[in-house]
Amino acid sequence: MEITYYPNPLLRKIAKPVAKITPQVLQTLDNMLALMYVANDKGGVGLAGPQVGLSERLLVIDPSHEDEERTPYFLINPEIVELSGEDCEYEEGCLSLPGIYAPVVRPEKCILKYLDREGKEQIIKADGFLARVIQHEMDHLNGKLFIDYLSPLRKKIIAKKLKMLEERYG
Repeated sequence: MEITYYPNPLLRKIAKPVAKITPQVLQTLDNMLALMYVANDKGGVGLAGPQVGLSERLLVIDPSHEDEERTPYFLINPEIVELSGEDCEYEEGCLSLPGIYAPVVRPEKCILKYLDREGKEQIIKADGFLARVIQHEMDHLNGKLFIDYLSPLRKKIIAKKLKMLEERYG
């Protein structure tokens, strides 16, 4: 399993729902989490199916800080059911867009519905950093990247870095 890099067209596709939770799906989630932890020195706190070459609605997230106990979430067929709160700006990056960081405005809270590893529906009421990570990773399942939220000026600022990624991974 490897990270899928921009401009891979899979990053722009809407991922398909997982039809059935099988041992293979659970192994995929475990592999995604392991890859995310390996990539954590690059700031990885979440990973979506499309970021590992799978057009499936799978996410792994661990918003814990280095000095905290790990708290991974395994999310199957997640769906944001509510966005709320003030809009907050925070610098984001992405494992699929290495070396690119920019401020992104997102709502400070969200409610997420998903299936856990046993197929039981769960709900997360998130705010702050966790809400941001959830929204960022959900965008991956919907064919969006954080750079899509940038102003024309910000896009112009990162254009050279995007061109380098296109040349390297395109």
